Amino acid sequence: MKKIEKKVYTVEEVDELKKWFDNQTLPQSMQINSSAYSPDLKDTVAMLFEQAYICCNNPKMQGCLLLLENIKKNLEEKKGIE
Repeated sequence: MKKIEKKVYTVEEVDELKKWFDNQTLPQSMQINSSAYSPDLKDTVAMLFEQAYICCNNPKMQGCLLLLENIKKNLEEKKGIE
């Protein structure tokens, strides 16, 4: 069985992601993926970053960063449409 390599983020990478989000205008709500919906995206992003800074170097606790990457991708795709 092939071992799956897990990405571990550095604090600097989280800082870069935070800087990107700080320069965006977030919609009120977002369907982040098929199983995650946020009715208050600004609050959700803030909470995800709180967790991201605590857990960024733990490969088993990368869910918050994966959600932030999904939100970023959705926002970038939306800008591409407009």
